[in-house]
Amino acid sequence: MTIAADLIRDLAAEAAKTKQVFAVLPEAQFAWKPHEKSMTLGALASHVAENPAWVSSMMEPELDFEVMMKSYKPFAGTTRAELVQALEGGSMDAERALKGRPDAFFHETWTMRQGAKVLDQQPRGQALREIAIHHGIHHRGQLVVYLRLLGVALPAIYGPTADTPAG
Repeated sequence: MTIAADLIRDLAAEAAKTKQVFAVLPEAQFAWKPHEKSMTLGALASHVAENPAWVSSMMEPELDFEVMMKSYKPFAGTTRAELVQALEGGSMDAERALKGRPDAFFHETWTMRQGAKVLDQQPRGQALREIAIHHGIHHRGQLVVYLRLLGVALPAIYGPTADTPAG
């Protein structure tokens, strides 16, 4: 399997798991947050939804946050349907950006910077895995904790939960 195909498969699998979490989000509580320093439920879910869209911005050798943030407007979903739509759109864009890329492309150095300051520099494939996949998993995990605190029954994402035990 090529690196591109492997990344596409992983992104699709994680998007399917994320949709399970989005399906139980209480829209009436999108403004809730567990702590003053935390994002709201809606903002966190929106961040998770837009995460796959970052793949397209990682096709160039560098990403400069200083330049990007001048025009960046975070996605702010207000319904589960909007979250799923953003997730699916970003996932489709990611697949198009990755499909057919040779393995050598993923071994090239990719740099994340903020102006002159280099924040990260590593092989593009590893950066994609960390930023487009692991980062999303991390925030989805936070989202699951929010749901637990709100008393929402949790779906089985990687296996049984206290709410969805094995049959």
